[in-house]
Amino acid sequence: MLFLYLFITFFQIGLFGFGGGYGMLSLIQREVVYHWHWMSTSEFTDIVAISQMTPGPVGINSATYCGYTAVHNAGYGMPMSVLGSLTATFALVLPSLILMIVISRMFIKYMKTQPVQSVFLGLRPAVVGLLAAATLMLMSADNFSTPSQNPWQFFVSCFLFLATFVGTYFLKINPIRMIAYSAVAGLALLY
Repeated sequence: MLFLYLFITFFQIGLFGFGGGYGMLSLIQREVVYHWHWMSTSEFTDIVAISQMTPGPVGINSATYCGYTAVHNAGYGMPMSVLGSLTATFALVLPSLILMIVISRMFIKYMKTQPVQSVFLGLRPAVVGLLAAATLMLMSADNFSTPSQNPWQFFVSCFLFLATFVGTYFLKINPIRMIAYSAVAGLALLY
């Protein structure tokens, strides 16, 4: 039954996840952490970090790792967990594959029409909203701690967040480098 729910959940995310992988993160987190309770927020945050560091689209990588973690946390062994990875990944990609096959010819023909342009105009703010929601959902006490619970971790986390923002937005440092710098700084400062 878990595999069916995994398939349905990630199929829906793939169907409604506009804005690419980062736009899907808030949908994935809402489903796997809050709705199904397949993993904790900190596990999901680790999955997002690993998904960004491994090659490939972050949404597909997240689905792969979430499928594995969900099945593993349910008490199954490695072969079944790998099957969970494959199920979640296939389910996430399937809607895009179907839609691209079905509408590719029509899209090329009608791409310049006003209704299609209006749809894309309406999707842009929704994509920005999904990205903002993913960012805000990751800014939780599990990831940043709180000043009363662990002030050192809280202030180090806030510093790393601000340094990464300034580094990528203003100084135009490559995001992959910033991930590596943040990982090293986190190891050095938090432990």
